[in-house]
Amino acid sequence: MAAEAHAPTASEYIVHHLQHLQNIKQKSIIDFSVFNLDSIAVSVTLGALCLFVLWLAARKATSGVPGRFQAAVEMLVEMVDNQAKANIHNAQSRKFIAPLALTVFVWIFAMNAMDMLPVDLLPVLWQTAQGDSHAYLRVVPTADLSTTLGLSTGVLVLCLIYSVKIKGLGGWAHELVTAPFGTSKNPVFAVILGVVNLAMQIIEYIAKTVSHGMRLFGNMYAGELVFCLIALMGGAAAMSLSGVLLPVGHIIAGSIWAIFHILIITLQAFIFMMLTLIYLGQAHEAH
Repeated sequence: MAAEAHAPTASEYIVHHLQHLQNIKQKSIIDFSVFNLDSIAVSVTLGALCLFVLWLAARKATSGVPGRFQAAVEMLVEMVDNQAKANIHNAQSRKFIAPLALTVFVWIFAMNAMDMLPVDLLPVLWQTAQGDSHAYLRVVPTADLSTTLGLSTGVLVLCLIYSVKIKGLGGWAHELVTAPFGTSKNPVFAVILGVVNLAMQIIEYIAKTVSHGMRLFGNMYAGELVFCLIALMGGAAAMSLSGVLLPVGHIIAGSIWAIFHILIITLQAFIFMMLTLIYLGQAHEAH
């Protein structure tokens, strides 16, 4: 009984906090039958909320002097539209890609912003509702690699679609075997260069997709860990007999990191959006 009632150690606290709510118990490192239900639920909920906010802004838009909410949304839309025009020179493609980039930025910002909530707020509420102190819940979808790689894979699929749409299937296939090293009039060298070019193109697509998702995941996962460590400092302060310097340090560290993290969550959403536009812009260009 005593062993079950003891307070978790620092490592146990962090390990528990980083566990996902899943549909079944994972049996191996790679198990495609396992779904992180918390990431799915939070991301879908935030996506619906973002769509509602943007719809509300469009519904209340007027041609007169805009209010603060309308002005803020218009500035955001204009910023994204300018970036889309700078990277996507096909006006017809921008009709889909510009709204897509806006959605990507707002959605990822909202998912990143979940990191600003107190570390134990939603997990404790979930544990209370479940009546289980060991129930798992993670509330930052972008700190989940499956979420970020899913987003980057979606961008890859769009890049392939636009490559075929803009260049034609034959033109894209020709590009796969002739870029970046060109071809040769000699049949033997042409085959060798074709194989090398194709391998390089495949590596480029995979590298861009993996780095696209890993960059967002790595930054948000690191931020989540720092918040956990700051929360542990607060826990130590609560158990401290002197309780003078540690509580002050906890408040100062938490405040500084939270303020700095506002920049991180915004910057990471912007970087992901920009890379999306750049990769889709490259899909429109011939090598």
